[in-house]
Amino acid sequence: MRRFGEPFVNGKKYQIRPGAYAILVANDKILLTHQNHPIPEFQLPGGGIDAGENPLPALYREILEETGWSATGLRKIGTYKRFTYMPDYSIWAEKRCHIYLGRPVMNKKICLEQHHAAVLVPIKVGLSLLTNAGDQFFAKSVLR
Repeated sequence: MRRFGEPFVNGKKYQIRPGAYAILVANDKILLTHQNHPIPEFQLPGGGIDAGENPLPALYREILEETGWSATGLRKIGTYKRFTYMPDYSIWAEKRCHIYLGRPVMNKKICLEQHHAAVLVPIKVGLSLLTNAGDQFFAKSVLR
């Protein structure tokens, strides 16, 4: 499995956190989420897969919570992992990120997750806004 970001640190206790994330493209635009707390950043919509939950239902749930949009045509394009500190949960995590490609549909205009806002931007702008190297890699590989 590909790895991006910070290196593994011996002696640090990492909690495995599976997650599903989507590259959502409509015409010449990409749907991102902007998280303004605890660290402001643009991200692919998605998030953690809860215990007993499958990746696709988790992804549909996370897209709606973070952006207020639904998605269609989701297909898996890859997986990567990264080691990171998650300040929202106060844990060090080994994130196992499942990446999907699809289209945004039916904007319900209601973000259910606090500190998130949907951002629909031109693809070139969106690629420059993503700060996570793994998200950038997969987005660039399918959008260029």
